[in-house]
Amino acid sequence: MKRIQYHRYGGPELMQLEECELRAAGKGEVVVKVAFAAINPIDWKVRNGYLKMVTGKTFPRAIGSDFSGTVTSVGPGVTRFKPGDAVFGLAHIRDGGARGEAVIAPEAFLASKPGSVSFEDAACLATPGVTAWNGLVDKAKLTAGKHVFVNGCAGAVGEATVQLAQIFGATVSGSCGAASMQRARDRGVHSLFDYRTADLSKIRDRFDVVYDTAGTMKIKIGLGLLRSRGVFLDIDPTPSKFIRAMVDRRLKPIICTARADILDGLARAADEGRLKLPVSEIVPLSDGIETLTALEHGRKSNGKVLVRVN
Repeated sequence: MKRIQYHRYGGPELMQLEECELRAAGKGEVVVKVAFAAINPIDWKVRNGYLKMVTGKTFPRAIGSDFSGTVTSVGPGVTRFKPGDAVFGLAHIRDGGARGEAVIAPEAFLASKPGSVSFEDAACLATPGVTAWNGLVDKAKLTAGKHVFVNGCAGAVGEATVQLAQIFGATVSGSCGAASMQRARDRGVHSLFDYRTADLSKIRDRFDVVYDTAGTMKIKIGLGLLRSRGVFLDIDPTPSKFIRAMVDRRLKPIICTARADILDGLARAADEGRLKLPVSEIVPLSDGIETLTALEHGRKSNGKVLVRVN
């Protein structure tokens, strides 16, 4: 099989589309023939070695997290899936591999793809949806009637956050670039601010939850926008932020942590037509390296970029 992989941590020039032999599924693992894979910033962060304390030093390493496809085999102990099932989800960060013809994922990192949801749309859901859920549900304990401010509300995690917050009955305000404001309005965002020109520290409203899905908001500003007992969710966790969070419980650094119940919840929301992320471009696997490199170097996209694999 073919997959995009690299033999040491570093820049995009290290990626190669190579032939490899996929191992058999281990206990609790599922082998999936990949239909589509979504490109996420975590892909190049892992390749650059940003998370090497977690990902280790075993090479070659495959790249890619989010995908959709069809189960081809299952390992011992797997009960939720069987060969032939249509699924979506994400690979374990230690392994990667979504940018390949087949990938191995933990059973808990997968959900059944609803028949009403295309393989393309399903491939977009996992990392943005799980990250949004980790913040809103796991950390903020969001309930109906709350007011949520989403910094970066037109990005992938931002759009997932907006839609999930609305599903849970919250009012949503947010910030994004001027070019994305109409799309955010169409999503039902209540009050919108252009992050390039607005001084967010001077917003008069106060919020139960502020979620910095862009990783650009200063902690001081985020905390200043909170109501009493509000929480500031930070998508860019660093050791210093975790230390600060031990002292100030309003600050909640977020790490994408997948679970079966989260992915099943995303599947239900997508099946109901309440969760969908826009796709701006689909490229073949042969163009996957070039496309990922361009996005890493700052090329803008107006939605998710997918790699068509099979």
